Amino acid sequence: MPSSKVVFITGCSSGFGLLTAARLAGHGYRVFATMRDVSKKDLLLFEAEGRKGASNLTVLPMDVTNPESIRAAVREVAAASGVIDVLVNNAGIGMGGFFEDMTDGDYRDVFNVNFFGALNVIREVLPIMRPRKKGLIINVSSMAAFSGTPAFSAYVASKWALEGFSESLYMELKLQGIDVAVVEPGSYKTRIFKENARYATNFFNLQSPYFQVSQYLKDLVETHAQSNTRDPEEVAAVIENIINKPSPSFRYVIGFRSKLKLFMLRHIPFKFYAWMVRNVLFPKE
Repeated sequence: MPSSKVVFITGCSSGFGLLTAARLAGHGYRVFATMRDVSKKDLLLFEAEGRKGASNLTVLPMDVTNPESIRAAVREVAAASGVIDVLVNNAGIGMGGFFEDMTDGDYRDVFNVNFFGALNVIREVLPIMRPRKKGLIINVSSMAAFSGTPAFSAYVASKWALEGFSESLYMELKLQGIDVAVVEPGSYKTRIFKENARYATNFFNLQSPYFQVSQYLKDLVETHAQSNTRDPEEVAAVIENIINKPSPSFRYVIGFRSKLKLFMLRHIPFKFYAWMVRNVLFPKE
């Protein structure tokens, strides 16, 4: 049955955001899909058209690191629909690199999008949800939030921060009748490790003590990305399922590997888990 819910989604130029926006629009939701660079909207429009949802989709320019850009987008949604039933905070970036190869600016770039970007959008959307005493905020996290990973510390830290914030927000907003949920996908066939890949400032510095191992990990990740056939539509389907639940759970772990990783972290000592990670990533060390 088509839904009349108004859904506001960030980071829709590719990946989970694009597929979630197209899927929901195709199923009758009124979707406002945002992206920093609207010149990249064609793929989303094509996908929505193929699902017969183009008439339910509006694409808006919005940079989650720019509060005025967010206010302008939220004002446009409010003027067009009067409500925002669901916010999906999907915008995010990754960055590869060992800590000593990263600058403060590298860390701030990742946190400004993955953590503060979500906070910025929520801050503007809550005044629309709160008076109605209803609403749903879905923060797209990652299985990276379960444990540390070498050469991905900025991404991991940003997702850990998002998880802690989301848990606190869940308890705060229950008082206002607003639900909060996080989704924690594993690795899927998206552009985050390909066209959208980012690297630390000194990742390619030949003088870095981590240069050789960095390049080895880069090749390993690229090989994995090429062979990864997991369909990101699975994540879009979970998000739609959350939206349709009258009382959604807080945490949604998506994919067998994510569930296996969480199980291992809960049942084995961290030192043993870290030893396994080292032996998988650095078998020759």
